[in-house]
Amino acid sequence: MGIWVDGSSLRDRTKEVFELSTIDYKLAGVDISAGNEAVKRIKKAVESTFSSAVLTDIGSFGALYDLKGILQAYQHPVLVQSIDGVGTKIMIARMMQKFDTIGADLVSATANDIVVLGAKPLTLLDYIANDTLQPDIVEQIVSGMVEACRHHQIALIGGETAEMPGTYLPGEHDLVGVITGVVEKEKVILGKTIVPGDVLLGLTSSGLHTNGYSLARKLLFDIGKLTVDSILPEWDMTLGEVLLTPHRNYTQPIQYLLQQPVNIKGMAHITGGGLLDNIPRILPKGCAVEIQKNNWPEQAIFSVLRRLGKLEDNEMYRTFNMGIGLVIVMAEDQVDRARQQLTAFPHTTLYSLGRVTKGDSQVRLM
Repeated sequence: MGIWVDGSSLRDRTKEVFELSTIDYKLAGVDISAGNEAVKRIKKAVESTFSSAVLTDIGSFGALYDLKGILQAYQHPVLVQSIDGVGTKIMIARMMQKFDTIGADLVSATANDIVVLGAKPLTLLDYIANDTLQPDIVEQIVSGMVEACRHHQIALIGGETAEMPGTYLPGEHDLVGVITGVVEKEKVILGKTIVPGDVLLGLTSSGLHTNGYSLARKLLFDIGKLTVDSILPEWDMTLGEVLLTPHRNYTQPIQYLLQQPVNIKGMAHITGGGLLDNIPRILPKGCAVEIQKNNWPEQAIFSVLRRLGKLEDNEMYRTFNMGIGLVIVMAEDQVDRARQQLTAFPHTTLYSLGRVTKGDSQVRLM
């Protein structure tokens, strides 16, 4: 049986199909020209982080890094890699329309994760995803990475900018970094030699760093009814500026300390999970930790969050770093030497946190 089609309907359907066939990638939500513009803006800055070991330019399908220098400088080099992001802190950057520090956060978050293993950071790859690519925002984000990478001699050897309409909400960004470092095999720090009686020292954080922002935003903006422009008595800056304070990078003081005659048994980067969940990651079987929580001053941001949420200690110390960004474990007879060496970094304050005890990988607050 044949199907009869009205002539005018057939013409309308033909026109519709023809119009659909003219839709391009840009109309579908992905602007290749914007991507090219973003690369053009950041190319020179990114390449300023390169050392002579970087053998490829921006735009290559992959990044090449010459290992000859490492093989000459190390007896048994071990590569150390980690991947991390900046979490929902980037939502504060969007609220402030200020993206020039969030890239530095990424460098610190990833570098600290491998520094605690004794590694020297070498290279960083970044991944920036969004719904609609805005070259000026990408340029701001990468500028923060570039500045931090240059400061810590890390090569920003490549990255990916993904435009994914429908996956991300309008104006949203996601930021992830993959870092690679190197350490001499016999100098890897894993915490295996920690024993009861060892002491814990802590390097101060610069605030929330890049963790706990989902709870912080809930408390500050939903419960506290504050905005990024609010100025609280605790600070002489806006709340948004407080929340965007960059994550502290411990690469330089730790690398310096590792070159001194100081025996570090273990280190923990205090990220998601706070002091309660990160310290046990380096404790050998049979060891626990007691922390004297009043041994260092509580920073204003944590006092405000505690007050707004009426939070108990366990919740605070499991969610936030509580003012300690990195923990070092060593024998008690090494402490004075470590303090003396770190005077070379006057902005790095080292606090006594507590002691290793017998137990089963637990942290007890005292």
